[in-house]
Amino acid sequence: MRGGALEVFLVFLRLGCTSFGGPVAHIGYYRADLVARRRWLTEATFADIVALCQFMPGPASSQTGMAIGLLRAGPLGMFAAWLGFTLPSAAAMTLFAYGVGAIGDLSHAGWLRGLKLVAVAVVAQAVWGMARSLAPDRARASLAVAACLVCLAVPSSLGQIAAILLGAVIGSTALPREADHAEPPASMGIRIPAALAVGLLAAFFALLFGLPLLADVLGGHLVQLVDAFYRAGSLVFGGGHVVLPLLQATVVTPGWVSQEVFLAGYGATQAMPGPIFTFAAFLGAVETPGPSGWVGAVVATVSIFASSFLLVGGLLPFWDTLRHRAGVRAALRGVNAAVVGVLLAALFTPIWAGAVHTSADFGLGLVAFLLLTLWSVPPWLVVVLGAVAGQALTLLA
Repeated sequence: MRGGALEVFLVFLRLGCTSFGGPVAHIGYYRADLVARRRWLTEATFADIVALCQFMPGPASSQTGMAIGLLRAGPLGMFAAWLGFTLPSAAAMTLFAYGVGAIGDLSHAGWLRGLKLVAVAVVAQAVWGMARSLAPDRARASLAVAACLVCLAVPSSLGQIAAILLGAVIGSTALPREADHAEPPASMGIRIPAALAVGLLAAFFALLFGLPLLADVLGGHLVQLVDAFYRAGSLVFGGGHVVLPLLQATVVTPGWVSQEVFLAGYGATQAMPGPIFTFAAFLGAVETPGPSGWVGAVVATVSIFASSFLLVGGLLPFWDTLRHRAGVRAALRGVNAAVVGVLLAALFTPIWAGAVHTSADFGLGLVAFLLLTLWSVPPWLVVVLGAVAGQALTLLA
């Protein structure tokens, strides 16, 4: 069932205001709201999209949202999903740039403690729900655990990609085949012609290799700024915190942003909902020489996400075609089980390891999980309750 771009924007705007906890938690929020509650797409289609976005450079959770917006309302829906999910944290980081340091250290805030624990519950719910549908038998459950172990042994984006490749190989060679009468997956209904998709992929590479040349020829700081943030979004796999070292080298090394200001912005990013890539808005607002302020924030934010639009729009139509082939479907059964394992590993670290430190933390996370799974309380309300409870626990400690 299709929807409108405005509907997509409003749904993702709420997600952008309430999705705390980083990229893996974002995927959990997507699943709870868009798969389980609104039924915009099936569990299998959602897992197929997540698997594809794990292979793309850039912010995997934002790209997953773009893909869902594209399925729901076409190209305008893709833009609406990105704008809604990105706007709250980008605006907050830009405002923080105007008063950098005024908020102080947020890393030990009680309400942030509660939000991290809600993220534990959201990811746990996603892992449990996806495991029941995507790893329901011994073979696929074992594959999910094997993928989890790979990710724990190699705790980086390379480990995640290796786990998914392992799933594809085992799915196509060792897992029991689907019955002959099994229905192929329904078409995603991508509204992008193949020729346009090829053009988008060509534009991705043209900008990746052309912007540095253009920056050398023109020499203006604006072109250098666009080039720097476009490359940051194009060359990082795994997204999230993985982009921070590259951004540091991009803006601190040439002297555009001081190390102290960079770290202050990074600290504020930890308390924001939505994508960590909106750290670019802060850096664009504080960097020198101009453009800076809100103009620099917009330029940096659009530049770092531009490659994601080109990749999602360019790859998703071909992915939709490939997933209908019998051999690819066999591989995807293994890939989808591996995705469960990837999320399970992320549930342990960084989600659980970064949030659960005391018995009170465990208790609050357990209550949040109960509210989400058995009482069907909306995730946004659990976020609010978690923030209040976390603040109360900190004050009582």
